[in-house]
Amino acid sequence: MILRSDEHEDVPTGDGGVMRTHLFRPALPGRFPGLVLFSEIYQVTAPIRRLAAYIAGHGFVVAVPEVYHEYEAPGTVLAYDQPGTDRGNALKITKPVAGFDADAALVLDLLARHPACTGRLGSVGVCLGGHLALRAAFDPRVGAAALFYPTDVHSGTLGAGKQDDSLARLGELSGETLFVWGRQDPHVPFPGREAIRARLEAVEARYEWHEVNAAHAFLRDEGPRYDPALFAQATGWMFALFARTLAQR
Repeated sequence: MILRSDEHEDVPTGDGGVMRTHLFRPALPGRFPGLVLFSEIYQVTAPIRRLAAYIAGHGFVVAVPEVYHEYEAPGTVLAYDQPGTDRGNALKITKPVAGFDADAALVLDLLARHPACTGRLGSVGVCLGGHLALRAAFDPRVGAAALFYPTDVHSGTLGAGKQDDSLARLGELSGETLFVWGRQDPHVPFPGREAIRARLEAVEARYEWHEVNAAHAFLRDEGPRYDPALFAQATGWMFALFARTLAQR
């Protein structure tokens, strides 16, 4: 599908600021399911924009918020280098979890009222964004979530104070979830993955689980860890999930 990828909306936030949210959608008449895509700690980088466009090209309205809008000027992109990594990791544990949750609600509101959206909503995320997409899925409006190597879920260390409650709240998931992990990812080792899966089983969640031989960030189409074949396979699982759960019936 031909896309519109040049749009953004500065969404007013409760602190008097704005959350710049980048929009990607088919440049066709009609209405499509809406997805909020949460980025890595680096915000809306070129690989994230390409991922958003790729997803939108399969028939979705994709909204990508700048997750650190309280701390960085609109349009700020952190570099994939040590200073950018340090800044992103610092902000990840500076921002309160309630702030991340409030952002998710605002972006879901944006999608729900968008004239190109059917109102059927899902969430997607990579790394930090995988955790944020999981928390977004606690909202009953989210019918499905695709979570790629979400960090800090097993350790409960997201946000200010590093005491998030995501693992405890997995029983609140009303939609179906897809988890995709790299087995060589040091950020979520085997015991951490096992803890998450045990909790999903305990709450009888509807979920799909894949572990592949890959390092962290294997979907990022830039740098030495990118695996194009696994990118195609993993995003295929995502599109199958959304076709099953978010398509109009």
